[in-house]
Amino acid sequence: MASKLIGIDIGTQGTKAAIFSEDGRTLAESFRKSNLFQPEPGVVEEDPEEQLDAVCNTIKELIDKTSTNPVDIACIAIDGQMAGVIGVGDDGMNVTPYDSWLDTRCASYIKQLKAEAAEDILNKTGCAPSFNHGPKKIWWKHEQPDIYAKIKSFVQPGGYAVMRLCGLRGDQAFIDVTYLHFSGFADNRNSKWDEELCKRFDVDIEKLPRIVRPDQIMGQIIPEMAERTGLKAGTPVAAGCGDTAASFLSCGAASEGVCVDVAGTASVYASTTASFGVDEKLILGCGQSAVSGLWHPYAYINGGGMNLEWFRREIGVILGAEGLEFSRLNELAAAIEPRLDDPVFVPHLAGRNSPAQPDLRGSWAGLNWNHNAGHLFRGVCEGVALEYRIYQQTLSEMYDGFKPVEIRITGGGGKSAVWNKIKADVLQIPVIPVDRQEGAPLGSALIAGKAAGLFSDLKSAADSWIKKDAATMPSSDMAEHYSGRSVRYVSLMDALNSWAESL
Repeated sequence: MASKLIGIDIGTQGTKAAIFSEDGRTLAESFRKSNLFQPEPGVVEEDPEEQLDAVCNTIKELIDKTSTNPVDIACIAIDGQMAGVIGVGDDGMNVTPYDSWLDTRCASYIKQLKAEAAEDILNKTGCAPSFNHGPKKIWWKHEQPDIYAKIKSFVQPGGYAVMRLCGLRGDQAFIDVTYLHFSGFADNRNSKWDEELCKRFDVDIEKLPRIVRPDQIMGQIIPEMAERTGLKAGTPVAAGCGDTAASFLSCGAASEGVCVDVAGTASVYASTTASFGVDEKLILGCGQSAVSGLWHPYAYINGGGMNLEWFRREIGVILGAEGLEFSRLNELAAAIEPRLDDPVFVPHLAGRNSPAQPDLRGSWAGLNWNHNAGHLFRGVCEGVALEYRIYQQTLSEMYDGFKPVEIRITGGGGKSAVWNKIKADVLQIPVIPVDRQEGAPLGSALIAGKAAGLFSDLKSAADSWIKKDAATMPSSDMAEHYSGRSVRYVSLMDALNSWAESL
C-alpha cells in the first residue's frame, strides 16, 4: 500500500519540499530559491511557471534522493503564499504574474475598501482590507482592464501549481477555505462567496474560484507532469492550504489555546480558537484552520523576519558589527541590559498590515550616543515582540479574556535564544520551539495523509508527528519593564502613522 507523503511549500524565499514516511519520519528535503521581480518601487512579482518548475524539480529531487518507487507515493499537497493573486485564463494558464503579498501597488484600493465597507468586509471575511486579494483584484480590473478581461479566475500559487500538475482548466480553479479571510469578498463563516459584497464593488463573481477543503482531492498527476516530477501518473493531489495554516499545523496548533509564532519572512502570530471572531480594531484577521471546526485569529508583520537579514546585510556593515553573522549579532543583543529608554524600532519597512497602515515605514526612535549595534539589533528583535503584544491584547478583547496556553515557534528565527527570550518576556507566556524544522511542508504532508485516508483526523496525526523542545520561560520581573516599553511603542506607532499619512 502506498504510504509515503510529499508536502511542498511555495514560500517567499523559495520552494521547499519534503518526503515523509507514514509515521512522520523525514526521508529527504529539497529547496529551490525564488526569483522575485521588483522592476519599480512597490512592485513585487513572480513568474507562476517558475514557481511550478520549482515544485516539479523539488519533487523529482526527493524521489531521486530516496530512490522512492513512485507507486509508493500516496498523495501530495501544496501550500503557498496566501495574500497574493494569480489570474488564470480559460486554459488554466496564468495571464498575470503572481502579484505578491509584498506588492503594494493596490494601496489606494485598500483605502477605498476601508472607506466604503471596512466593517462589512471585516464581519464577513474575518479580515480588514489590506495587501490581500480584494484590493489586488480591483487593481487588475481598473489598472489593467485588457488583462483582466482574459482572466477566468483568480488563484494563489499553491492552487496554481495543483491546477497545472492535474491539468485543470480555468473553470476548475479553486481556493481552499484557509485563504478566505484574505479574499475580500467571502462569507467565511459559511465558506461561500458573498454576492452582496461582490455586487457592491462590481467584482465579477464568476471570476472567483470554487471553494474547497484542504484535504479534498483535486485531481491526479497527468502524464506530462509525471515526466517532469518523477511521480506516477494518477498520483492524487490534495487541494492543500495557505502557508501560514500549514505552518500552524506543523507546530501542532490543533487544540484551543495553542499559539504559534512563525518566525520566517513574515513574522506571524496566531492562536487557535473554537469559534470565528471579529476584531473591530482591524488588527487580527480570523482564518479557518486546516483542522475542521477550528479557527486561527492571527496577524503578521510584512517582512518582519526579513528585517533581521536586512540589518545584517546593510546596517551591520556600516556599524562594523563583527563578523556580520547572526550568532555575533545575537551576542551583542544579549549583552544589553534592557532600559526603558532604549531605542524603539518600527518593524514596518514595507507598510503595516495589522492594522492596515500602508503609508507607515520603519525607523528607530530614541537614539543617543550611548547606543551601539547591540542596541539597534535588539530593537529590531524587540519590535516584532512588541507588535505581537498588541496582537495578544487584541485577542483577549475579542474572546473575552482568552488566555493563551503557550506559544510554539517555527521558522529560522526560532533558533535565536535571545529573540525567544525577548518574546517570552514581552508576552509573559512560555515560548516553545518545536522539534521539527521542516515547517509548512510537514503541515502539507499531514493534509496529504488525511486526503489519502492514511489518517482519520489531523489532530491525532499532528500529535503523533510533532514533539516540543524545552520552553523559554518568561521572567516575571520583566513584566513591568515591557509594560512601559509597550506604551512607548503604541504611542510611537500612532504618531508616525499620522505623520506618514499627512505626507
